[in-house]
Amino acid sequence: MPVHPTPPFNAPAARRLREALGMAPGHVAYGLRAQYGLNVGPDLVVAWERGARAPDSGEITALAGVLWCSPGELFAAPTTLREHRTSRGLAAQDLARRVGMEPAAYQRMEDEGRWRGNERQSAALAELLELGPRAFMTVTGRDEELAELLRSAVMTRWQAYVRPTVKLLPLPRQRIEDVLQQLHASYQSRMVATLSWGGGDSGGGAAGREFLDGILGHFWQLAR
Repeated sequence: MPVHPTPPFNAPAARRLREALGMAPGHVAYGLRAQYGLNVGPDLVVAWERGARAPDSGEITALAGVLWCSPGELFAAPTTLREHRTSRGLAAQDLARRVGMEPAAYQRMEDEGRWRGNERQSAALAELLELGPRAFMTVTGRDEELAELLRSAVMTRWQAYVRPTVKLLPLPRQRIEDVLQQLHASYQSRMVATLSWGGGDSGGGAAGREFLDGILGHFWQLAR
C-alpha cells in the first residue's frame, strides 16, 4: 500500500479565513467535532495555523466545510496530480470516472506520479483540474519526455516530431508546428555560427549546448 504524502497546507490562509468569520480556534474545533466527528481540539487548530502540524486530506476537507471555503483555498500551490485533485475536493474514483478511466488504473498513475492516459483522457484531465499546458506537463511527469522530443526535433527534421508532441501535449497542432519550426531555426542558426567561426568547441558550440539544456524554457516562452 503506497504512502500518500500530506497535501501542502496553507497555514496563513486557514488563520485568515477563520478570523474573517470572527471565529476562535475553539469554534473551529467544535465545528470539526460536531459536523464531521473529528477528534480535534483548539490546540491542534492553533498548531495547524502556525505550521507546527499539518492536517491530512480528510481534515482539510472538513476544515474547509467549517470555514465555508473550498479545499483549494487551504492548499499551498499544488505540484503533483494528487495535490491538484485534492485541492479540487475530488475523490480519486470520481476523477477517474469523469476522465473515462478505471479507478484502479488512475490510482496507479497517481501513486507513481506518471500519467499514461490517451489524448481524450488527457484533455479531460486538464479541463477538470484547470491545468494549463505547462502545469499539465509537470503534474503528469512528462517534462523530460517533452524535452527529449524537442532536442531531437531541433537537431534533425522538426516535422517528424509534430505528431509525437501533439500526442503528448494539449496544445493545438498549428501552434506546436510553429514553435518547433522556430526552435529548429534558432538551434540551426547557432550551429551555422559555429561553422562560420571555424568550428571547434567554443562560441556557437557552447551556445548550442546551452540552448539544448534550456530547451523547455525556450519552448514555453514561444508557446505562450
